[in-house]
Amino acid sequence: MANKKSLEAFNRTMQDLRGNQQLFGGALILLSGDFRQTLPVIPRSTPADEINACLKSSVLWRYLQKLTLNINMRVHLQNDPAAHEFSKQLLEIGDGKIQIDRTNGLIAVPNNFCTIAQSIDELIECVFPNIVQNYRNHDWLTERAILAPKNIHVNAINFQIQAKLPGVVTKYKSIDSVMIKMRQ
Repeated sequence: MANKKSLEAFNRTMQDLRGNQQLFGGALILLSGDFRQTLPVIPRSTPADEINACLKSSVLWRYLQKLTLNINMRVHLQNDPAAHEFSKQLLEIGDGKIQIDRTNGLIAVPNNFCTIAQSIDELIECVFPNIVQNYRNHDWLTERAILAPKNIHVNAINFQIQAKLPGVVTKYKSIDSVMIKMRQ
């Protein structure tokens, strides 16, 4: 989720660019997102700091009209009961309808919600079965993903997947500098 300061800066920028002191310089602006998702990330902050930084804490929030989508069209058009159940479970988690364990603050994920892996290798094999035979199939690859909370974890998982593939690893590095021709 974006920090409220971004929206407020965008408002001031639009007012300056359009020479109009109305909200967003009088332009119609469409914002979209899911407020059940993560709060803005603020290093070394408290939960109160994160809540204060969210869009709902902005002075602009009261001027926005909130519209909600009521039908998940992706699930509706697929006509897939499993996708419908998964979507329903995600909403229950996001809406706080799943029981929270008071001792550790965690929720119990239903057994049919995901596959539990005991190791990174098991996770890779579950998400990318037979990767050695399928890694050249771009359609097959685009149907799969492993999500991780931090880039360091993503890099470690990517390295483990690459180690399974045939061939020699080659690194290509870019250089960010300007070439200036000297005139003589």
